[in-house]
Amino acid sequence: MKGIAIRGLGCVAMIAVTSTAAAQSAGFPAKPIRIVNTTSAGGPADALARLVGQKLTEQWGQPIVVDTRAGAAGTIGADIVARAAPDGYTLLLGSGASLVIAPLVVKAVPYDPIRDFSPVSMVAISPFALVVHPSVGVKTVGDLVAAAKARPGQFNFGSTGTGSTAHLGGEQLKLLAGIDIRHVPYKGAVPAVADLVGGRIQILFNSMASALPQVKAGRLTLLATCGPTRSPLTPETPIVAESWPGFEVVTWYSIVGPARMPRALVMRLNDGIRKALADPDAVARFQAAGNTPAPSTPEAVVDYTRKQVVKYRKLIQVAGISAGG
Repeated sequence: MKGIAIRGLGCVAMIAVTSTAAAQSAGFPAKPIRIVNTTSAGGPADALARLVGQKLTEQWGQPIVVDTRAGAAGTIGADIVARAAPDGYTLLLGSGASLVIAPLVVKAVPYDPIRDFSPVSMVAISPFALVVHPSVGVKTVGDLVAAAKARPGQFNFGSTGTGSTAHLGGEQLKLLAGIDIRHVPYKGAVPAVADLVGGRIQILFNSMASALPQVKAGRLTLLATCGPTRSPLTPETPIVAESWPGFEVVTWYSIVGPARMPRALVMRLNDGIRKALADPDAVARFQAAGNTPAPSTPEAVVDYTRKQVVKYRKLIQVAGISAGG
């Protein structure tokens, strides 16, 4: 009887906790929410976070504050969220950089990208563009590969830093196409694009938003985009995977919170984000910046992140990439 009584008390306690969580989510949010952005202020991720925040504010009537905590490959901002209270008021605009690549290349990252966060929803996927300087004299990825094989080690590809998504794009192409091109890391996209336009490097994987104005001005040649399907911004341009199946280089974003957030609270946030991403104004602004809205279930965030970890762990090992390399 004593055991039955104890088990009964446990059930009562569990019901009480569940009821409390449901009640909290029903009144959520009761104060401003902070979204931590791990990249520079004014950049594409910052703009995306502010757009999502604007749409959530319109729904809920509470301010959404974008808190920029750039540095250390996104690990500073991600760690702040991992250590925050799981009450839904501190969220992370997660990305491949902070949730996948940094934990694989940076030593002693203080968080686990799966264990230490509560996934809420995917937000957006943006394919990279593969661009070259016009002096290379090629019009397709096949032409570039043929030229690189004819002149091994003579073409340089830039990136926004060692271990960046742009760097890993070049390493993917090297591996799949069997070519020898040399990596030149830069401290950000601006100097990398400047050197590509100036002809000091020949190849760059870059964001659509940054690459397309240079292409339209005739300063760069667009060979392909790097998503799983053709971009609506350039539907006539092939994707690299049409020639090399499995090739993909995208920037992706998700919203996650600290681990142990109550399920009812997670779903309240998920519902708000889904509505924000379905807003026609948000869709138009996303697409103008080269982003595709990608709302999802929390489970889909975990699944996508895990697949990205598997993919990039293998590539990083084969390429011998480290934070110092």
